[in-house]
Amino acid sequence: MQKVIITVVGQDTVGIIAKVCTYLAEHHVNILDISQTIVDSYFNMMMIADISASEAPVGEIQEALAALGEEIGVVIHVQLEEIFQKMHRI
Repeated sequence: MQKVIITVVGQDTVGIIAKVCTYLAEHHVNILDISQTIVDSYFNMMMIADISASEAPVGEIQEALAALGEEIGVVIHVQLEEIFQKMHRI
């Protein structure tokens, strides 16, 4: 299993979850866990996903989701789980 952490942050609008999840489903990325909140009209979502079934390499997924984020007005980051854990250990 190759896990990634996906974060989505920005102004809340209709369809953010649908668009992100549609991209992930079309690229065979399995969502393992998801949490989302809206605070004073700001949207925040964190996902743990498995990309091992995807034919797209992690770099391509990162670029595509960043572009999708720009299109829908949010910031989307994708990090490998190992990198995320090491960054937050410090």
